[in-house]
Amino acid sequence: MRKLMLLLVMFPLIQLQAQREYLPTPEDLAHFQKTRTYIVLGDNPLSDYNIEIMDAVKKYWNITEYEFLDFDKFGEKSVDKNASFLYVAAVNFEKDKSNTRYMFLCLSLGGDYESINDLKDVANIPLSYHGVDEDSYAYKLGTFVRFLQDHVRLITANPEMVSQNVYKHYNDNMADMKGKTLYLVEDELEKEVSTEARIRAVYPYEVKIVDPDRIKELIMAGDQDAVFLHKVGPEGKKMNARVYKILIGTANAKFYYFDYHKVTGKNPDAFLESDFEKLAKARQ
Repeated sequence: MRKLMLLLVMFPLIQLQAQREYLPTPEDLAHFQKTRTYIVLGDNPLSDYNIEIMDAVKKYWNITEYEFLDFDKFGEKSVDKNASFLYVAAVNFEKDKSNTRYMFLCLSLGGDYESINDLKDVANIPLSYHGVDEDSYAYKLGTFVRFLQDHVRLITANPEMVSQNVYKHYNDNMADMKGKTLYLVEDELEKEVSTEARIRAVYPYEVKIVDPDRIKELIMAGDQDAVFLHKVGPEGKKMNARVYKILIGTANAKFYYFDYHKVTGKNPDAFLESDFEKLAKARQ
């Protein structure tokens, strides 16, 4: 079970905490597509998050009608069962002894519940480790907005896929990376695979180590042949914390790989040599 605490960084006036564990039913998914989705904004209209999420939704949101919502109206509006909400929450996991918190982008159904944290999730995706500047993920929000909609359509058509590990389904796409270049940031890689030469010894396919600005450029250009790593971890600060590793296409917002591990002495907060080995095996 995971614990949710509503976003503290962008929305500092309200701090809510609850426990929930929920998988959307076919009825939830069908109902979602009849709702109006409220895109919850932060207090600062010029924040990176607000600017990027508004731009992303205007460009890509087409699964439901939508409307932007100031955070101070979120609590009152959240009881509307004909509404859904896209917002950011701080998440930690009940059995995680490290008590690590992560920022998740959540898509939830409205309803008359005791608190916002009891809203039922349709889907969510990890954004960052709690406390990391929002500019580390804000430029990726268009990709995430597109993915969440595609994902909801997929599980609506295939409700048998819904499970706690539903994103593992996307590992079937690893072989589809043929002909694509994998773009990585050096400080997100395990030391043993922190150069292009070391990577190619394990993963003998096209790969480039670049800075985050280059990945942002590829996302903005919608490069058809580019795949980038989205890593969410504790920035080396905690043992036993989760490290999420997602490979995403810049043109189609398609997940090619999804996994996570816990930080140990042998498995650092990084994309691991073993991850490259899995990718290479899938492409053989």
